[in-house]
Amino acid sequence: MEKVFSPKLFGLIKDGSVKKNLSKDILAGIVVGIVALPLAIAFAVASGVSPEKGIITAIVAGFLISFFGGSRVQIGGPTGAFIVIVYGIVNDYGLDGMIISTIFAGVIMIGFGMLRLGTLLKFIPHPLIVGFTSGIALTIFSTQISNALGLTLTDVPGSFIGKWGAYFGGIDTVNWYAVGITIVTVLIAVYMPKITSKVPGSFVAILVVTPIVVFLLPEGAVTTIGSEFGEIKCNLTPVFPSIEWGQLSHYLQPAMTIAILGAIESLLSAVVADGMISGHHRSNTELIAQGIANIASPLFGGIPATGAIARTATNVKNGGRTPIAGITHAVVLLLIMLFFGKWASLIPMSCLAGILIVVSYNMSEWRSFRSILRASMSDVVILLVTFFLTVLVDLTVAIEIGVVLAALLFMKRMADNAPKEIIGATNMDSDVLENYKNLPKGLGIYEVSGPFFFGSAKTYCETIRNLGVNYEVLIIRMRHVPFVDSTGLKNLKETILQLKNEGTYIVLSGVSEPVKKDLLKGGIGELVGVENIYPKFDLALQAAKEKIEEK
Repeated sequence: MEKVFSPKLFGLIKDGSVKKNLSKDILAGIVVGIVALPLAIAFAVASGVSPEKGIITAIVAGFLISFFGGSRVQIGGPTGAFIVIVYGIVNDYGLDGMIISTIFAGVIMIGFGMLRLGTLLKFIPHPLIVGFTSGIALTIFSTQISNALGLTLTDVPGSFIGKWGAYFGGIDTVNWYAVGITIVTVLIAVYMPKITSKVPGSFVAILVVTPIVVFLLPEGAVTTIGSEFGEIKCNLTPVFPSIEWGQLSHYLQPAMTIAILGAIESLLSAVVADGMISGHHRSNTELIAQGIANIASPLFGGIPATGAIARTATNVKNGGRTPIAGITHAVVLLLIMLFFGKWASLIPMSCLAGILIVVSYNMSEWRSFRSILRASMSDVVILLVTFFLTVLVDLTVAIEIGVVLAALLFMKRMADNAPKEIIGATNMDSDVLENYKNLPKGLGIYEVSGPFFFGSAKTYCETIRNLGVNYEVLIIRMRHVPFVDSTGLKNLKETILQLKNEGTYIVLSGVSEPVKKDLLKGGIGELVGVENIYPKFDLALQAAKEKIEEK
């Protein structure tokens, strides 16, 4: 059994991987550090705290997550997902409350890891994740309208609808300088990657827009970080909150929200990274590392942190293969803060708004959202309920209700499918045990038994992937699969794509008409070919044999 806490870095040092990839990791870390700088500042400001807190989080948490983490390439730091949560905690409990809640969250995350709860991510349905992620993206976008338009508003309500009411009420105070800066920032951030992927668009936008504001626009023409937050403190000084022991219980709910969201985001990021490098992260170790980072970060003036999917992907694309890249990214940010941090006060708030608008768009997962809307009614209900609760009520409520709703709808779907399976169809596979001994060399068979849903999809797909790489052709039998949900489709699609890249040909057999309909909606037909989805095993076997003979 895998150890509960076994940081990847130590093993990679022993096997020589760190030494082998050192130069590439350092270069990747420098690039990621530059990418992280504007995002760290923007996330902090949007969370209602001073900009240096975002940089401190990226430094402290980024270092610890890489040093102690269970992923080779995970990059940690502040993320857009925490903006709504941190903003709410600071408003309700103040900075001390945010510090205490984050420390509590760190302890909870360590507990998750020690109890080996890292694998429980598979029980969170894909529509739920897309729903709250899209909801967070829309919420981030709505919080940036005031800065993007340069509106002069004295009091902006916290609710989504209230915010938009205030925006429309103050529309006559639009600052066209701010609007222009926002548009230029968005254009640079969007189109810069098409020119070169080596320099992040958000960083270029800051370098272009800030001098324009300083040297070309009238003084005070737009709000800047300095005019909004004052002087930026460029140091790492321990911060100890004022604790009222009788009030500690009040921080448990926000702490649990931070812990759950941080765990989900970090493990999702680690899974994405695994797919990019064909690796395998240690989920429980990763949770413990996230917990350590979230205990340390607020003690140095930071905010909650988690694994950042976009920065992790940037790390991989630039050659990062060991935690040295993440450690280098933290060191680069520390040097930037110490030597250039004071200049950050000149950055216009509308520039940060433009960066966050692009971030919210990238975070929105609108393609996945649209795809799930074409899926089963159960998945659509989970998606929309989670999305609207996140936007209109609260993220914690959205996740809690989403998980319960997913369980109830799963039970209903199983009940609805049970009688259909008993009736059966004459053209489907029978339960006769075929003789697999005389199969041609290079042909593998794997049978899925039961619903291909959010609770089983990851396990099935890991087995299919591990088995499939050993064969030229793999038949996946689905005669006992009553339905496939969106999470199952997503995992199956990713697995088939990986096997195709490895040279394995996939054939599906025993597929009922309802399941086939779901597979085609999910894009599986495009991957394997509609002609390779069969209702009976003997047809699939014949097609597989012909394919092997061709090879």
